[in-house]
Amino acid sequence: MRIIADLHIHSKYSRATSKEMEVEALAKWAKLKGIDLLATADFTHPAYFAELKEKLKPCGNGLFVLKNEKTDIHFILSTELNNIYHQDGRLRKIHNIIFAPSFEIVEKINKKLSPLGNLHSDGRPTFTFPAKDLIKIILDISEECLVVPAHAWTPWFSIFGANSGFDSIEECFGEYSRYIFALETGLSSDPQMNWRLSKLDNITLISNSDAHSPSKLGREANVFDCELSYDEIMGAIKNKDKKKFLFTIEFFPEEGKYHFDGHRNCGVLSSPSETKKNKGLCPVCHRRLTVGVLNRVEKLADRPKGFVPDNGIPYKNLIPLLEIIAEALGQGTETKGVENEYKRMLQTFGNEFRILLDLPSEELSKKAPPRIAEGIKRVREGNLKIVPGYDGVYGKISIFEEEVKEKASGEEQMELF
Repeated sequence: MRIIADLHIHSKYSRATSKEMEVEALAKWAKLKGIDLLATADFTHPAYFAELKEKLKPCGNGLFVLKNEKTDIHFILSTELNNIYHQDGRLRKIHNIIFAPSFEIVEKINKKLSPLGNLHSDGRPTFTFPAKDLIKIILDISEECLVVPAHAWTPWFSIFGANSGFDSIEECFGEYSRYIFALETGLSSDPQMNWRLSKLDNITLISNSDAHSPSKLGREANVFDCELSYDEIMGAIKNKDKKKFLFTIEFFPEEGKYHFDGHRNCGVLSSPSETKKNKGLCPVCHRRLTVGVLNRVEKLADRPKGFVPDNGIPYKNLIPLLEIIAEALGQGTETKGVENEYKRMLQTFGNEFRILLDLPSEELSKKAPPRIAEGIKRVREGNLKIVPGYDGVYGKISIFEEEVKEKASGEEQMELF
């Protein structure tokens, strides 16, 4: 069976996260999106873990469903940890995702971690021991668990980040590198960029939303064809099984808020070549630019742009339906008009991923507003204009930019006569 899985999100107990990020609301939004399997997030937080045990029941296969509601949305126990420590004379800041198959194993993990950091302070707690020690702690408790470096390329808090990361998996995890089976690409990179590093050929690339609010669920996701169980999903990831791991759903990486280099305070957007020309400094204030994902990839890459490895798992770049509708209607994503049209389309066609991935263009054109149908078609074709994101600023995607230019040009000509 086809399974769409979003395996990294946050709960309401994480900083800067919506109060709606609790399992009942998450299940409802997952249904709207067309997500079958969703991360619980934040199982290390004592209050949230108590809620998970109260509201979820095990299915007997390492996954969970809501106790008191009829839903086919499944949950997988997960959390993200922050390791901040010094290694080789540099401060390192690494985020890792942990997956576990049972409440009992999570309880053991939390008991072990509790004396090492403040689990109550944040849904994503901080520890001062090295990331490689995390692997040992987790696998000593259960070899069924999986640890995955999160958003691997972002400048801050990632394994390959320009500001606090490493140049290789081995440099970060040492003798425990053999237990790293996967990396999360993050919103600012896609598999194509990661394929440029031959040392990642045996690493499975997964993609997740890292959502802090329900509407952001599924902006990146993973698509499997396997039994809906913990072992099957983990096996597809660990073994990089292309028969069971069909493809990933990706942001256009330019839209990610760390794709290009830049300096937000000065409004400076810089390509890697421009950054090199300016010796890494902001041309306005002369402080150091934030080096983005593309620059880091190019620094570490040993292959040309466009290289595709034989065992690379395919991917599809998408834009969330709310964003397509908003641009088609010329409104913001949170306006009533966009919300109403989003609901109408879901009622008509089923769920968001069916609309974006599966619905034939002919059927879409019959029942969707023409401009929205055209927008979905252009997204599928990659016919877009994108101003890259930088230094914490999301990139700007234009689906209908040429129409805007033509309209503006026509208006200017009319004014001349």
